[in-house]
Formats: sequence, C-alpha cells, structure tokens
Amino acid sequence: MDSQELQRIKNKYDIVGNDAALNHAIETALAVAPTDLTVLITGESGAGKDVIPQIIHQHSRRKTGKYLAINCGAIPEGTINSELFGHVKGSFTGAVEDRKGYFEMADGGTLFLDEIGELPKETQAMLLRVLQNGEFIKVGSSKVQKTDVRVIAATNISLRTALQRGQFREDLYYRLNAVQIMVPSLRERPEDIYLLFRKFSSDFAEKNNSRKVILSHEAISLLKSYRWPGNVRQLKNIAETVTALESSRALPGATDRVELTREQLAPYVPDEQDTLLPMTAPSAPAGGMSDDEKRAFVQALVDLGQKVERLEERVNGLAGSPSSIPAHSEAPQPDEAEWQEQVSPEISLKKASDNLIQKALERHGGNIKEAAAELGISERTIYRKLAKQKEEGK
Repeated sequence: MDSQELQRIKNKYDIVGNDAALNHAIETALAVAPTDLTVLITGESGAGKDVIPQIIHQHSRRKTGKYLAINCGAIPEGTINSELFGHVKGSFTGAVEDRKGYFEMADGGTLFLDEIGELPKETQAMLLRVLQNGEFIKVGSSKVQKTDVRVIAATNISLRTALQRGQFREDLYYRLNAVQIMVPSLRERPEDIYLLFRKFSSDFAEKNNSRKVILSHEAISLLKSYRWPGNVRQLKNIAETVTALESSRALPGATDRVELTREQLAPYVPDEQDTLLPMTAPSAPAGGMSDDEKRAFVQALVDLGQKVERLEERVNGLAGSPSSIPAHSEAPQPDEAEWQEQVSPEISLKKASDNLIQKALERHGGNIKEAAAELGISERTIYRKLAKQKEEGK
C-alpha cells in the first residue's frame, strides 16, 4: 500500500501516528478485510484496538450489515450467554419475553468481541460452536439456529498464558487466532506521542473555544520518557486537562497558543519513570501505605505481570510450541488487582485489593465501570470480587 492511501485511511478513522508497527497493523486489517477470516487483535488496554475491527468491517463485503461491538468483560457472568445468544420466555426469572442475542442481531454483519479472555468456559464452548458451524441455541431453548456472522476478537491479556492455566480453551484459541493483529502500546511508538498530544489539545481547544497548548523540546522529552500505562486513552485525558487549565491561566489578549516548559508540564505527568516499577518505593508511614501508594504499587505489579506475559508470548512464538515455555512460567500468576496477594509486609494484599476496589467504588458512587477504569482492571474482576466477598460474608 502506498503512503498516500495509508494516510487516507488514517484520516478517515482519525488515527494519528507514523509508527511502523501501527502502519503494519492497519495494512494487515485492510488485507484481511475482504475475507471472512476470524481476526484476533492483541495489545494493551487503551492502545486503540477498537479501531481495527471498524476498518475490517468497513472494507469487507459485510459493510452494509450490522457492526456490533461487545465488551465481554463488562457483562456479568450470569447473563452473558443470554446477551450473546438470546433466551426464550420463561427460561429464567425475569425472562418475560423472547430475546434476540448479539449473534442473531448481527446476522450478515460483524461482531466485535472485546476482552474475549473474560469469557466463562461454558460461553467459550458455545462460541466455538458458532465459529465452527454458524450454529447456536438460545438459553432455555432446544432449537438450533443459524447465523452468518464474522467474529473479530480482542484481548489485552495473553490468551496463550490463559490457555496454559486452564482458563481458556485451546481449540477456541486456535480458531480465533486465524489472523493476529498486534496494536503497539504508546511507549513503543515514542515519536507519535507529541503528535497525539497536539491532536487532542487542538480538538479540545476547538470544541471549548480555548487556546491550544504546545510544548517545548524539554517538555516533549518528558512526555516521551513516561511509560504511559494507560496508553492513548491516558494521554488524551492528560492533554485535555492541560489544555483546559493552562489555557485559562494565559494572560488576556495573548496568542491563540500557550507554550509550556518541562517544569510547567511536569505536575500533570504522574511521577513515574520508564522502569519496571513506576516509582521508588517510599518508606511506609506509621499507618501503612496510603491509598495512592497502594494503587500505584498494584498498578506496577499489573504492569510487571503484563511484561512477563508478553515475554512468554515471544518465547512461545520463537519456539513454535506451547510446551516450550520454561517450567517456572507454569506457576499460576495472579491477574490484575489480585497481584496484591503476595506483597505487603504490613497488610494482607487480598485485603488491600478489596480496600482499593471498595474505595474506588465509593469515589464513583458505586459505578463499577468508572471504578474499573480508575484501577486499570476489568469490570468482570470487580464483579468477581464482590461476589466472593458476599459469599465469604455468609
């Protein structure tokens, strides 16, 4: 694909950046779009995986059909089968009428299943049947129905590692992984960081009739040195915050732009260096770690876990066989906030995990989606934690 055509696609889907890995992901999406191959999109949360299935759908023969995007991690385990495959009246309490599932609604189109690694084992088996035969059965029914849906899946965890732990079906993994597209993290495309910052600042300024923010060379270096655990989503939030606050502080009658130095930008960038842990471990105060310190420590452990999983992926890819993973990697690894289980010398990390989740829920008025976004974990993890706490409280 020539550079002009590639840039046209980027403009159409509001993609900013010139990173080679990003370009390769877009080109691969366009190459597989005319086929009906199942596609697995991998990459960290917030990296921009959601635009790839849109490109595939809009350049496929299904572009006139429906495109549905479903976050599997946001659907409670007890209702996910009904959401995906539908149910019949009376199949469970509250099923007052027949309901179509997403596979029936998307017939003739494309279904994007985000956070596919969060699917329960029972649902994985039902998904495998759809992928193999185009068949599904509604909850509470015995009637086999047909659907013609192209499935595109995405994950921010290592499915191969989940497979090794017995959390994901091997046959489903290989069925989903017909074509894999890797979306690079923001820290892997440092030259794109300031381009994205300018884009987000400009868009926000135009929308809110405020001044745009530009950065000095030293301030740009500060952005590049940060590890961006929240990827593009985090950068967008910071760019908009900086633009909102700094443009309002500019003197009346100044130009339509505000240039910030490194010192002026620094308060907006979390105090974390691009190292394995995001901050130097502080001395614990008499009362133990503060909530902010706990949250940062947990996030550091999550990031470390993701790096280990990515390393396992590379080892497996080079060796060509799941059995070639070193023996020490087979030990069960905790996921997301559950990494806390083994760390603090002063408090049980299980309790720390529960406390962090509880405090996040309190800050967001019980909104699980917002609490999960703050903690950098999936909504399904919070649902599991709450269900476990309820069970233990009986």
